[in-house]
Order: sequence, then structure tokens, then C-alpha cells
Amino acid sequence: MDIKEYEAMSKIDLPESERALISEKAGMLKESFLSLASVGTNGVEALVTVLDIQNVLRPDISVKPFSRKELLENAPASHDGYFEAPKTLD
Repeated sequence: MDIKEYEAMSKIDLPESERALISEKAGMLKESFLSLASVGTNGVEALVTVLDIQNVLRPDISVKPFSRKELLENAPASHDGYFEAPKTLD
């Protein structure tokens, strides 16, 4: 796909100087992907990260949930046990 087709899809009109620059950069990018595609990866395990780290998130421990009353205490407005918000559509 050439640059003019990308321009049409994105509904932009580039000057010829920018079109040439982008075409050159896109060619370099395509060459990079082609060289990566030629690398043999058979038998190589996929990695999420190259760093040797463990999960640093907190453990998933169940805690006592807040009561409805506690949640609504600081609400600017409530009605029948629910948050009340101003009407946004008629």
C-alpha cells in the first residue's frame, strides 16, 4: 500500500515533501519487520517481560465490604438507598 492510499483512508492531504519522508520511514519500518520475521523462534518460550520479576501486586484477600449506609454518607444526594445524580438527558 502506498502513502496516497493511507492518506485517503485517514482523509488527509500531505505535501509531496512529507509524503516522500513518510514513504522512506515506512520502507525502513517494513524492512525491520521483514528482518524480524526471518528470525527462527521454534522452541523458544514466549515471554511477558525480559525482566526476572515476580508479581508485585497485593494478594487478593477478601475484606468486609462497605455497607450501603457507609457508602451514601458522603454522597451529595441520595434517594431510596442509591446515589442521586442530576438529570443529563430530557
